[in-house]
Amino acid sequence: MWESLHVITDSPPPGEIPLAAVLVPLYEDAAGDIRVVLTKRPDTMPTHAGHIAFPGGRPDPTDSGPIDTALREAFEEVGIPAGDVDVLGFLPAIHTVEFSLLVVPVVGRLRGVPTLVPSEREVAMVLEPRLVDLAEPDRWRFELWQGRPVWFYDLDGEILWGATARMMRQLLRMED
Repeated sequence: MWESLHVITDSPPPGEIPLAAVLVPLYEDAAGDIRVVLTKRPDTMPTHAGHIAFPGGRPDPTDSGPIDTALREAFEEVGIPAGDVDVLGFLPAIHTVEFSLLVVPVVGRLRGVPTLVPSEREVAMVLEPRLVDLAEPDRWRFELWQGRPVWFYDLDGEILWGATARMMRQLLRMED
């Protein structure tokens, strides 16, 4: 399944819209299934409260670009050491609706099954679904919002939707 993932080689250049970054952390479990690490943000967060998301956020002044931001945020949020990530490339950047940010998804393959340490402040729950399940088209549904499809996926009672769902669908070649 690794070879079927949609990953591009170039990060978008800096522009007028600030760049945030997320890590799309993928790993192979003991059974040989590829899994992705997602987080549920606490209801107390000032932005995207309760949403399912990839680890990530806004850049620090010390970050040299989206890769640094994504790796730093993944370590802060779920304890993934940067040295345990092989960056495979990027997904197309997505403009968020809630804020005027361009989010750059950085796709990384983890070296082994991670030992995750969620930040109590930033993570209410960690989810690790299999990509093969996420790739089943019948498990997705959409609603039209202002004439555009918004995709939803039920993760055992937690709902993946919005920008993260769009990124996931792009990764799995389910949309452009």
